[in-house]
Amino acid sequence: MRTKKQARRFGARASVLVLSLVVAGAVLAPASPASAAVPGLVRVSVTSVSNSADFHSARATCPAGKVLTGTGYELNGVTGEGIVDDLRPNGGPAAAPTAVTVGAYETEAFAGNWSVTAYAICANPVPGLVRVSTTSVSDSADFHSTTATCPVGKVLTGTGYELNGVTGEGVVDDFRPNGGVAAAPTSVTVGAYEADATALNWSATAYAICANPLPGLVRASTVGTSNSLDFRSVVATCPIGKVMTGAGYELNGVTGEGIVDDFRPNGGPATAPTSAASGAYEEDAFAGNWSDTAYAICATA
Repeated sequence: MRTKKQARRFGARASVLVLSLVVAGAVLAPASPASAAVPGLVRVSVTSVSNSADFHSARATCPAGKVLTGTGYELNGVTGEGIVDDLRPNGGPAAAPTAVTVGAYETEAFAGNWSVTAYAICANPVPGLVRVSTTSVSDSADFHSTTATCPVGKVLTGTGYELNGVTGEGVVDDFRPNGGVAAAPTSVTVGAYEADATALNWSATAYAICANPLPGLVRASTVGTSNSLDFRSVVATCPIGKVMTGAGYELNGVTGEGIVDDFRPNGGPATAPTSAASGAYEEDAFAGNWSDTAYAICATA
């Protein structure tokens, strides 16, 4: 039979043993993996028929169960002779977008066959995802600009625009998300010029795809070389460890004389995009120097 002193010693040893096992268990337990900001991120695309019609349209829809976080487009077979007039995500202030429609016109009569590709950046449902929009004044001024800002407490994942009242006579020169390398974007500015003088009243609409704050969300950018070449291309790439939810671009030094022909996220139906290419042509011969900036909106992978 143990004495009271022995019993106390035994109890102390048992407590130390139990504590050691608990500590050991805590040390040996595997750490939980960090959650991806936008799980299931992929890029899907749809290309219109290729012919010589003046107008082409394509709609890219996310796979069932996914939502739209960003957009893109590509004109095929025209080099400075086609303009994207409509890059419009669906959805609304209380509805998550799931598709994007791209509409493009010839800027001048073009006899060749051409087509347009719509790109949709899609992910598993993202908390708080909505689409908001703002439209500029409608008049016959040469330039129109408007900014769509996310509701308070939300951040920008993707972008879109629409030109209203012009059909091949307006060109988007500035399609710029705010933010930076250490700041989450919260708005997108759309600036558009008349490609050729028109007496029509017209306006520009900016679309912002917005969500609840996402881990690591930033805006990356790359500025291309400034020169007087007819064509230039630049790629904005997300920092290592991040994926791209949306993108934007900006033409510098031309005012209605440059056309972004290629606004293309990389990735595919089973691959998350990590960069966006922006390729631009002069619409008419332009003697000045100009450049193209590509923007990528990036979140933790």
